[in-house]
Amino acid sequence: RASAALLGAGLAPTAMDTKHLAGIGIPFEGSAIAVRLPEESPAFCGEGAEPSSAAKAVPAKGSAKPAEKAKSPAAAAAAGGASPPAEKKPAATGKPFGFLEEIVEADLAKGGRCADRRGRKGDVIRTRFPPEPNGYLHIGHAKSITINFGLAEKFGGRCHLRFDDTNPTTEETEYVESIQEDVRWLGFDWGEHRYFASDYFDQLYEWAEKLIKEGKAYVDSQPPDEMKKNRGSVTVPGTNSRFRDRTPDENLALFRDMRAGKYKEGEHVLRMKGDMKSSNMNMRDMPIYRIMHKSHHRTGDKWCIYPLYDFAHGQEDSIEGITHSICTLEFEAHRELYEWFTSNLGIENPPKQSEMARLNVTTFLTSKRKLLKLVKAKVVDGWDDPRMSTLCGMRRRGVTAEALKAFIMRLGVTRQISLTQVDVLEDCIREDLDPQVERRMVVLAPLKVVIEDYPEGKEEEVEAMNHPANPAMGSRKLKFSREIWIEQEDFRENAPDSFFRLKPDGEVKLRYCYVIKVKQVVKGPSGEVVELRCTHDPATRDVMPTDRKVKGVIHWVSAKHACNHTVRLYEPLLKPEATPQTEEAVLAEAEVEPEEGEEEADVGDDFLKQINPNSLVELKGVQMEQSLSSAKVMQRFQFERNGFFVVDKYSPAAGPLVFNRIIGLKESGLKKEENVVSAGKSRKEEQAKQAAEKEARKKLNPMDMFRAQTDLYSKFDDDGVPTHGADGEPLPKSRVKKLKQEWDKQKKLFES
Repeated sequence: RASAALLGAGLAPTAMDTKHLAGIGIPFEGSAIAVRLPEESPAFCGEGAEPSSAAKAVPAKGSAKPAEKAKSPAAAAAAGGASPPAEKKPAATGKPFGFLEEIVEADLAKGGRCADRRGRKGDVIRTRFPPEPNGYLHIGHAKSITINFGLAEKFGGRCHLRFDDTNPTTEETEYVESIQEDVRWLGFDWGEHRYFASDYFDQLYEWAEKLIKEGKAYVDSQPPDEMKKNRGSVTVPGTNSRFRDRTPDENLALFRDMRAGKYKEGEHVLRMKGDMKSSNMNMRDMPIYRIMHKSHHRTGDKWCIYPLYDFAHGQEDSIEGITHSICTLEFEAHRELYEWFTSNLGIENPPKQSEMARLNVTTFLTSKRKLLKLVKAKVVDGWDDPRMSTLCGMRRRGVTAEALKAFIMRLGVTRQISLTQVDVLEDCIREDLDPQVERRMVVLAPLKVVIEDYPEGKEEEVEAMNHPANPAMGSRKLKFSREIWIEQEDFRENAPDSFFRLKPDGEVKLRYCYVIKVKQVVKGPSGEVVELRCTHDPATRDVMPTDRKVKGVIHWVSAKHACNHTVRLYEPLLKPEATPQTEEAVLAEAEVEPEEGEEEADVGDDFLKQINPNSLVELKGVQMEQSLSSAKVMQRFQFERNGFFVVDKYSPAAGPLVFNRIIGLKESGLKKEENVVSAGKSRKEEQAKQAAEKEARKKLNPMDMFRAQTDLYSKFDDDGVPTHGADGEPLPKSRVKKLKQEWDKQKKLFES
């Protein structure tokens, strides 16, 4: 019985590797099903040669196991238990990969479960990054990529890139290609080790039949609503399906008819026989195969039944010989299920799963469904819109892979659920860009300055450093003339003593040029300042004056020699209240997976009302120094005193160019001093506003919080939680669940 996975891997169906099968404890009768990796074939090893070390058995039974870790709060809740106290962040150990590094070291130590792998060059350990190709990767995935590839590299191992393509309704080749591009951008290489779950569909089907024959799986014909009800909840035990006692022969016949396409979607589902009274919801007869009459991006129409991720996950790792299966904490409660499968399939020495906290950053949206909604609703101009938290969006924004990896490694690897302030990421971006990008002078909001005592028609060149702290980066010539542009904010007509830039009769030093002094303020019809008339001190072109103190230095551009290009300024895509701001909110915002038979959770349109109207501001009248007209796509600069910018990847070659702001600069000491009073007032006002809003919310009865939203909902349960949309259609169960979470939160506030 030759597996089609062999054909997908380019191997002859006659090539069998019974040693690898026996090594991981896969039982077989007669001819073995080949489930090995490509490098374990005779063609790879040399005809008639022994399989490579990668093909040999994983460590034998009885190997030392790492100590079992305490469950995270999320896992405890999923299992129906009480949440343990919050875990404290471990003290620094000098290990960049934290507790994961300690686990690997223990496994490789003498007597450890992986001790016999220490001599395998390039294959000491195996990790994997297993994305589902149903969207573009976001900042959260960057952590998984960096940890999995980085850990393998540190210990002389390898990391597989495996696409878990078990759901043909949401997966596309476009996503496969984008994921590969993102992994390469981060600086990692999977080499020959790119795999797909679909490579193993034949083997997974064989394993499903094995469970059926042994009475450990059954075909359930309950309607989805009945199945959902009988599953119970974290406080209510489940109820056995009325179809649970079908004989193995009946189940096998039904399952084969499912594969033959004789039934409609949702009519039957194959479930494992767990324990419907288990405190772990994942052990309550979890579905493992469902009917889907959909074409697959790789296998076409060969299959009309597909394995669920929870069934495929552990077995894929076993087939590939993964030694360390690293997941995020939301999968901790699934570990018992994965181990049930590998145990009941007779797979010896399966991979050991370890869980780490996922990456959560304020202002960043990491829900794939919400990101997809933004794209489909055309709120953004695609997955790589610079406002998106996708890796391609951050790349187009101008963020470097080095900055992102430095950020991830700075946070470290722990099991504590946390929310990182975006300021930490911004600091990493600045630290990466600052020493390597050249400076340029650009005026974003121009105000004309005429230097009356500078001769008309005269021009001169001044020398400007490309990087003031690195002379090796060279210099450039700037033209200076009688009329220049400065930033509007660099002049204040009624300025306090703490303002050190231009003001009536005030002086300022032009960067690399003269000290100028305001003599006249010219205003327009509406009273706005449109021009400044100034004088200059000819003795100060290359030095500061010695007879008086001039504190301010500002940038400028010669009006005669300026060029014009477009600048885009970016702020967070969503208003602050639309993204989690606390650890508790992170947990509440976790996406709820749909039950089997239920449509993919609809995130709704509510969050679209929280779009920040200032998330993109496009400036057209920007005045730039002439050298920027020759800038190349994706070339980065620091616009002095304004921030770091990059030439947009879609900038037309013929111009005008588009410059995206990557990140602003930290305020200088002088500017902080100028703004401290107003900032203090603004902060107090904002705090007072937030306190007032919280007090107002305390008075809102949770029974009434949704009833007024008749534009969104039409029916409610006894507690006032919406059950039907404005169109009268029932809301998806996952949507109702999230609304109930909001209701519970308001109830606590109301009763406090």
